[in-house]
Amino acid sequence: MGRFTAFRFTADPSPSQVVVLVRHTGAARFAFNQCLALVKDALDAKHRGGSVVVPWSGFDLINAFNSWKCSAQAGRHFVVDSAGSAEIVATGLSWRAQVCQQVCEEAAVDLGRALTAWADSRWGKRPGRRVGFPTFKRKSRTQPSFRIRCKTKAGRASIRVGDPTAGPRSICLPRIGVLRVREDTRRLRRMIRTGRAHIRYATASCRAGRWTITVTMEAADLHPARQHPPRPDADRGGWVGIDRGLTALVVAADTTGRQRLRVTDPPRPLRAALPRLRRLSRQVTRKQRGSRNRAEAVARLARAHHRVANVRRHFLHKVANRLVKTHDRLALEDLYTAGLLRNRRLAAAISDAGWAELAHIIGYKQRWRGGQATRAPRWYPSTRMCSACRTIGPALPLSIRIFRCDECGHTADRDVNAAVNLAVWAEQHHAQTRDPEARGPVTNASRGNALASAHAPVQPALMTEEPHRHEHPRRQGRPRRAVSHDPTDY
Repeated sequence: MGRFTAFRFTADPSPSQVVVLVRHTGAARFAFNQCLALVKDALDAKHRGGSVVVPWSGFDLINAFNSWKCSAQAGRHFVVDSAGSAEIVATGLSWRAQVCQQVCEEAAVDLGRALTAWADSRWGKRPGRRVGFPTFKRKSRTQPSFRIRCKTKAGRASIRVGDPTAGPRSICLPRIGVLRVREDTRRLRRMIRTGRAHIRYATASCRAGRWTITVTMEAADLHPARQHPPRPDADRGGWVGIDRGLTALVVAADTTGRQRLRVTDPPRPLRAALPRLRRLSRQVTRKQRGSRNRAEAVARLARAHHRVANVRRHFLHKVANRLVKTHDRLALEDLYTAGLLRNRRLAAAISDAGWAELAHIIGYKQRWRGGQATRAPRWYPSTRMCSACRTIGPALPLSIRIFRCDECGHTADRDVNAAVNLAVWAEQHHAQTRDPEARGPVTNASRGNALASAHAPVQPALMTEEPHRHEHPRRQGRPRRAVSHDPTDY
């Protein structure tokens, strides 16, 4: 097995099954909060000078929660005999037999990952924005979801898709039963039957009043006929640059200046649904807080936003498929989307474009097909550089769509010129390209020497590891300020 993939199905549960699903989501939220409370109590005791072992990993948290749920702190009652003497009997959680225990264990695993991410981010082992300490989950603000692992007992899997007794469009989960789904499961059943995929776990979540079942599985690599032929290491050609913009969502071109793809008609679902979203938002504000009418208005608004996200995601998948099926080497730019969203004039259009999600989809689909996808440095001047003479000019406003070089007189479309520069950069830095999950080569370029470092060979930065420590969450420092990006370059 060489890759992990997921199949998402829309469930159609009965009213009694909805009650069971909600009970499992509450159990997952309760287990997460209780494990977090155990961690904080241990940290407080350790901060006061006690010799307390803090449960930090998922395995330790599972053991700590299992010990707590059977203790008197989780549940107890008083028993009085005929002589009048009272005795405390520990019962533990009275409802723990009504839910699948894997739900609580997976919630503890999620908390362990969150604690590890916080520690790694604090000590510089995790790139990107600084991660905060985990907080308690609230019922009113947390998306209901839970996860169940697939176990095999006596040759029978606990999670079954298309059970013969329930029909092809069904998924069977332990302790919940058979759930009807609306989509066809033929492709998934065929992969399981032929041994090309194994189910690892299933995630049930509710968003905008709709329940979905996501089956995550470890699948075999794609058929060699659907993969790109391997290239020798000495081959540095074949790169195609992808420039993401607002006028044209995607413009792809190779190093010769030939345009390979241009997507100028994206659906822009947010702009199309904006009048309806405004009307539904006004209906929410007119309802009394805490009333049933307000809850129904909030549900209608959530369904409208959910549809916008689904339309955008579907179109991005179509664009990514067109790119990865026809090109085995793609070069994108590492856009700082969070900084670009601070521009109040372009924030709505950038959010509607989905640049970050498109890059993520292209990355993992290209790996599935055996291709390469790399990202140019964030400060690489792809828009201001001439693709003919490599001269860097001044910044171009968004109103100018034609690039003209003052040195050599080269004239080209603004987006095509940027795509060519990205392809040239990938061809020149082919030896330094790395796996996209490793976030590319490490550069120490600052704002002052960004242009000079764009042409210099990239060298990996040395990092000294500090001993792993667990500090109290209240003693963490202030978060680092993110550097904003200039939106006029796009």
